[in-house]
Amino acid sequence: MYRERSADMQAVIMAGGKGTRLAALTKDEIPKPMVPVAEKPLLLWQVERLKENGITDIIMVTGHLGNKIREYFEDGSRFGVTIRYFEEKEPLGTAGSFYYLKDMLHEDTFIMMSGDLFFDIDFERMIRFHQEKGAAATLFVHPNGHPFDSDLLVLDSNDRITKFDSKHNMRDYWYENCVNAGIFVFDRHICDYVPEPVKRNLENDVIKGMIEAGEPVYGYRSPEYVKDVGTVERINQTLADIERGVIKGKCLRNQQKCIFMDRDGTVNQYRGLIYKEEDLDLESCAVEAIRKINQSGRLGIIVTNQPVVARGLCEVEDVREIHRKLETLLGREGVYLDDILFCPHHPDKGYPEENPAYKIPCECRKPKIGMLKTAAEKYHIDLKESWMIGDTTIDVQTGINAGMRTALVLTGEAGKDKKYDVKPDLICKNLLEAVEKILETE
Repeated sequence: MYRERSADMQAVIMAGGKGTRLAALTKDEIPKPMVPVAEKPLLLWQVERLKENGITDIIMVTGHLGNKIREYFEDGSRFGVTIRYFEEKEPLGTAGSFYYLKDMLHEDTFIMMSGDLFFDIDFERMIRFHQEKGAAATLFVHPNGHPFDSDLLVLDSNDRITKFDSKHNMRDYWYENCVNAGIFVFDRHICDYVPEPVKRNLENDVIKGMIEAGEPVYGYRSPEYVKDVGTVERINQTLADIERGVIKGKCLRNQQKCIFMDRDGTVNQYRGLIYKEEDLDLESCAVEAIRKINQSGRLGIIVTNQPVVARGLCEVEDVREIHRKLETLLGREGVYLDDILFCPHHPDKGYPEENPAYKIPCECRKPKIGMLKTAAEKYHIDLKESWMIGDTTIDVQTGINAGMRTALVLTGEAGKDKKYDVKPDLICKNLLEAVEKILETE
């Protein structure tokens, strides 16, 4: 079992931060990773989450006021773990310490994380992903509510990272809400990319170097809770999330509830077959509806048939560009989708411009439930506790086929397709009303 493998895993916590943005709490008397969150040092939360995952061999890289960390944790035995320390005599950035860590690591693979993160994730899943991909480095990536001021990653269709998109870039283009969360799985040989004990940046100097060298570097997509608590405001947000039970609930060790949504006519305005990004505009209520999903702790995932590819109207990459526009528009408003799945196929032949490669029967085209099953496996979703919202009888039939409850919205086609004789659990004027009624059932 992968749980046993994770038990052999080492973890490295980069705990050397000074935390100038948290000066009101640290008062320069404690290092940033020791800032109290719900009356407990942030580092202790991290140690406890690692222990829950069977990871008990921990290395802490300390710097500013590192003696405070040593005094509190000592050798870790009081907390049921083993802790060793590497103290930076001078700042080495986020990767300079790798020069020294290679002599402290005894496993081929290790976990690393920033010391200013609050998280609750299933490391077993991430480690399994890393192993199955044959990755040299795996970065935990997720959407957040402020992608416009976040460092983003560009992934290919196989989740391999192709480039970094710095928050300092002039983004006059659409982008995927894919944020580097600061949790990693690395093969030990990453240390070879730091041959000298000098200041190095993990992303810019090391991981980019690995990508340029052709190393397999992947992004592990997950909706689990990971938050940089480097400001007082974000600590307060985390405290509220603890109170609401959102953090633990989103850990993928637990089954998830999801609100699945159709795209055209439900989230964005219906304009027939959309095959150009300029034709996509959000429904007026979409932002507020998705905001409520985000706040509820449920996952929000779009599943959409896109026969425009099979019809030869556009390519798969054009559909992805449309989705990048959708994610950008939502992100500007502080909301996000946990995933977008689409079927590019269509079984019926006869269009002069059609693409034969996609004119095939498949298991993903709604009302078949292939996309729902993919999402359920990927994110540990309980379909019976989930909903399907859409503007067609096809969407309703899809939900019924998957054993879910369903809602028909009176936007888009408003059920006038009449492909199936179905009775949805809810009929609502739009996506917002549907989400509100669904959440009232909790």
